[in-house]
Amino acid sequence: MDRQSTGKFGEDTAVEYLESLGWRIIERNWRCPAGELDIIAQEPAPCGTLVFCEVKARRRIQDRLPVMPLEAITEKKLRKLRELARYWLRASAKSARHIRIDALGVIISADGAVSVQHRRGIGSR
Repeated sequence: MDRQSTGKFGEDTAVEYLESLGWRIIERNWRCPAGELDIIAQEPAPCGTLVFCEVKARRRIQDRLPVMPLEAITEKKLRKLRELARYWLRASAKSARHIRIDALGVIISADGAVSVQHRRGIGSR
């Protein structure tokens, strides 16, 4: 599995995971001149939080990971995600009472087992 395939598999897995929680996927791979948002989703009512999700997928080779997926999200990346969320809100003309940035790490083991790490509110200040 090459890097692009790993990324697509990770995003597909993240979408399945979020849908299993009852979340509604609003958009995937939204692009603008400033960059890309992986997944935009909405939690179920009553809260209905609008969530911008960053997905990082990594393949485990012989019980080793080069870097844990969520460790790859730096402060610089968080600033970019906040900027992209603002772009999306302006472009879509949508508003939400509650907004959050989450990270999903997808680990694909050498034996094909898949696990998802979900960290909520990574973009909180």
